[in-house]
Amino acid sequence: MDKNKLLATEIAGIHMKTPVMTSSGTFGFGEEFKDFVDLNKIGAVVVKGTTLKPRSGNAGVRITETSAGMLNCIGLENPGVDFFLEDILPRIAKYDMPIIVNISGSSVEEYGVLAKMLDVPEIAAIELNVSCPNVKEGGIVFGTDPVAASAVVREAKKNTKKPVIIKLSPNITDIVGMAVAVEAAGADVISMINTLMGMAIDIERWKPVLGNITGGLSGPCVKPIAVCMVWQVAQVVKIPIIGMGGIMTAADAIEFFLAGASAVSIGTANFVNPAITEIIADDLAKYLDSKKLQNISELIGKLKTGNSK
Repeated sequence: MDKNKLLATEIAGIHMKTPVMTSSGTFGFGEEFKDFVDLNKIGAVVVKGTTLKPRSGNAGVRITETSAGMLNCIGLENPGVDFFLEDILPRIAKYDMPIIVNISGSSVEEYGVLAKMLDVPEIAAIELNVSCPNVKEGGIVFGTDPVAASAVVREAKKNTKKPVIIKLSPNITDIVGMAVAVEAAGADVISMINTLMGMAIDIERWKPVLGNITGGLSGPCVKPIAVCMVWQVAQVVKIPIIGMGGIMTAADAIEFFLAGASAVSIGTANFVNPAITEIIADDLAKYLDSKKLQNISELIGKLKTGNSK
């Protein structure tokens, strides 16, 4: 079994040893996990959400467990793009892994500024987090409005030569329409899904558990929704999809590939087992070998529906 041959993946010109990536906000900047996993063997690391200025994040409780998942309301805590470029990037660039930077802005223009600043050789791509409000337009969330999301994509594309990935929110009624709109705007890749909105209540205190009241729900409980949305979007777009949402095992990842994802990203599972990305990649290679497949690409979008055998 040639694991390298089986798992080798390319998305929008990004060459990856495996199609197993890490999700933004669940793996720090990568270096925090170096004692648990060989960073040189990871498909790609998507670093934690980065903003123009440093952010301290939300006050109070930020993470809580739920049935088959977790809620978080970190609030984009990060040291800002300048510190990332000057202090963090030189350290993590020493590893043989593609580095993708997840960015968030409060206006279309901020996304453009960030994209331009991050258009440096050490970075493989940028990922647009559009699950944040546009302060210039009265607080509407970019990811709930195809027009606003498309504007962000176009602004980013104007300011970088890197592949532009847009991370879609599931908290909308028509994710297919959103996917079509951002593809038309020039997005190179779609990643999906971001967390669903949820909340937990302390019944003894009669108060919300999270300091922000609501938070993002992730973990195994969201996987059926994520797989469904990936499949729906894969039917209508030509650009690659990075699937995510509740992936805990190689079997979970395989569902996403069959639904149409070209790569997968691991999030909540990193908190359970910090070496999980390497484990999933190894098990994925064994599965491909058992099916006599030559490469992961032979699995993508091969879901059999209707009367197909």
